[in-house]
Amino acid sequence: MAHQVFAGRFRDFDRIAPVFETTGVRCRYTVQPPEWYLRANLDWPERTKAYLHGAEALFVEVAARALDQAGLRAGDIDAIVTVSSTGIATPSLEARVASRLGFRADIERVPVFGLGCAGGVSGLAIAGRLAAARPGGVVLMVALEICTTAFRADQLTKASIVASALFGDGAAGCIVRAGDDGIARIEGSSQHMWPDTLDIMGWDVDEKGLRVIFDRAIPPFAENEVGPAMAGILRRIGLVARDVDRFACHPGGAKVITALETALHLDQGTLDHERDVLAEYGNMSAPTVLFVVDRLMRQGLPRRTLMTAMGPGFSCAGLSLAA
Repeated sequence: MAHQVFAGRFRDFDRIAPVFETTGVRCRYTVQPPEWYLRANLDWPERTKAYLHGAEALFVEVAARALDQAGLRAGDIDAIVTVSSTGIATPSLEARVASRLGFRADIERVPVFGLGCAGGVSGLAIAGRLAAARPGGVVLMVALEICTTAFRADQLTKASIVASALFGDGAAGCIVRAGDDGIARIEGSSQHMWPDTLDIMGWDVDEKGLRVIFDRAIPPFAENEVGPAMAGILRRIGLVARDVDRFACHPGGAKVITALETALHLDQGTLDHERDVLAEYGNMSAPTVLFVVDRLMRQGLPRRTLMTAMGPGFSCAGLSLAA
């Protein structure tokens, strides 16, 4: 597909094409069939329609699954945190699916936009604070991204081609309750934002839709900068690196995972679940780190897990889970 879209129009495509082998991605899921992405005349309305159709279906699926695993009904939910940065929905997604799931009329809604890949960690932190503020309340957090609606065949840039090699669609949901004896306890969370880094990652907007920004090499930045930032995040939570039994990282790409292992002083290969999730799903932005945590939960969480993800800003979010 990439050859079909780019090869005859982008002079350096053969030089960039190996990225489809080196990203670490073997399989991805998309909300539209392949031929939809080959159309040259896709515009904002069509992309938004595809986003809403895919996002609503995924929201219902992951919310229902989270409720079922927690032994709850939709009517038990007091607040919803919806994290998504890959499309515009007003009314927001949880309102659009409320009748299908059966949410109460008095439910509190907190839509979160603009956090990108860091949204899964930051969204869970927001859900934790909401739950702590209302003991006995039940909070549903859904992180959901339809990254592929931003694939741009009309953008003949390296950033556009790399994005088309890396990103996929996906969603994850979880339940947070204050004082509940659940699978894991949120100990604390914090963020770090680097100054003068707005050009590293994000969106530009034009008449055709969202256009990806990758203007600086993220792996070397992560290798050099994440270590000190993570030390600060841990300090604000009340921890140090030796207190962490397992880092659960957003797998932004194969080179990013390697860079994070270096930055966090981990043996190469330590972030095995991250590589597996990347290989099986691609980079789904915000929900991806929750796929990693799900795998850790299935094998048995260690005493303390530190979730972390980088996102636009440029920023890094961290959250500590105690088993």
